[in-house]
Amino acid sequence: MEKILICIDMQNDFVDGVLGTREAQAILPAVIEKIRNHNGPVIFTRDTHQENYMETQEGHKLPVPHCIEGTDGWQLVPALEQLRCELQAPCIDKPTFGSRVLAEQLTAEYAGKDAAFELIGVCTDICVISNAMLLKAFMPEAPVSVDSRCCAGVTPESHDNALKAMTMCQVEVL
Repeated sequence: MEKILICIDMQNDFVDGVLGTREAQAILPAVIEKIRNHNGPVIFTRDTHQENYMETQEGHKLPVPHCIEGTDGWQLVPALEQLRCELQAPCIDKPTFGSRVLAEQLTAEYAGKDAAFELIGVCTDICVISNAMLLKAFMPEAPVSVDSRCCAGVTPESHDNALKAMTMCQVEVL
């Protein structure tokens, strides 16, 4: 079975920037090690907003400009960007929590094949869970898992809640 590793939004703003957390900083070594040791395709995503972020629904509900395209905060953390380049791995920019483009591309390439998807990254309770649910919606029979040691939520409590919710939706939590 081919296992595709998806690294969600490990960007400067979410690790040590305006929305960074100790938990996101703490998982970085494990994320790097997981990607280095992975034997198969790796895909990265980037949360991507525009200058008008504060005018959007998300901007009204989370009034902290972050991951504005082209800024330092939007970039993957340097160690992961270097690793992405070494692997020549794709990076999908996503304007929303979940990426329809990611789900569509993976479905086109892997639907009906013996493939599994593992997600890591941030935020467990927002973008990781959204993308896990999209993958299950697009490919309900494909195994989808999340490595809890390589994920961080907005808070430890919301991280745990997201893991429980994903388990209920047949996403395996490692």
